[in-house]
Amino acid sequence: MAATMSESRRVGFVGAGRMAEAIAQGLIRAGKVEAKQVLASAPTDKNLCHFRALGCQTTHSNHEVLQNCPLVIFATKPQVLPAVLAEVAPVVTTEHIIVSVAAGISLSSIEELLPPNTRVMRVSPNLPCVVQEGAMVMTRGHHAGNDDAKLLQNLLEACGQCIEVPESYVDIHTGLSGSGVAFGTAKMLQQEGKHPAQLRTDVLTPAGTTIHGLHALEQGGFRAATMSAVEAATCRAKELSKK
Repeated sequence: MAATMSESRRVGFVGAGRMAEAIAQGLIRAGKVEAKQVLASAPTDKNLCHFRALGCQTTHSNHEVLQNCPLVIFATKPQVLPAVLAEVAPVVTTEHIIVSVAAGISLSSIEELLPPNTRVMRVSPNLPCVVQEGAMVMTRGHHAGNDDAKLLQNLLEACGQCIEVPESYVDIHTGLSGSGVAFGTAKMLQQEGKHPAQLRTDVLTPAGTTIHGLHALEQGGFRAATMSAVEAATCRAKELSKK
C-alpha cells in the first residue's frame, strides 16, 4: 500500500550534513512537517547539533530512524552509502519509501542492497533548498509507484522546484544545478548572510563533483571556465555512478 501524506508526516534523515539540513529546514519553514516530526541520525554530534537547533529529534542509531519513519532520506557521502544501506537493510520494509540524495549511486545499486520490492527514489537537490529556491530532479525505482512519486514531489516542492525525470538526467542535473550553486547564488547570500567562500565550503565534498568543477574554474578564465566547471562536475557524477 502506498504511503499517504498523513502516514508520511514523520520524515527521517540518515546523514545529517549540510544538504540534509537544507532539505529539513526547507520542509519545516514551508510547514510540510513539524520539526518534532523529523528524526536525524549521524555517527557523532558534529552535525546533529544543527538539527537540534531546528527543534528536530536526533539519534546515533540509523536503525532507530528506519523504525520510526516511513519516509527516510539518505544523505550520506556517496562512498559510504552502500555500507549504510547494508547496515539498515534488515529493518527496511515494503512500507518504507527510501530516498537517496547521494550523487552517482544508481537506483539499481541501491535496490540490490535492500530487500526485494523496496520502494526507492533518487533526488538530486541543491543547497538553495534552505531558502525554498532549490532546483531538484527526482527519479523512481522499479517498485515506487505514482502515489510515492507524488508524495515525495509534494514534500520537496516546499524546498523549490522539483520534477520527475529519467535517471539518465540525474547526473547532468548534479553537475549543472547540484554543484553549480557553489559557483554563485544570490538569494542565499542575501538571506543567509554568508560569505561566498562559506557557501562554497558548504557544498564541497572531498573528491566529489563540485570540487572537480571548481578545479576547472581555476584553470581558465571565468566565462569560458564556467562551462568547463559544469562539464567537469557532470563527468565526476558519471564516474561515481560507475563505482
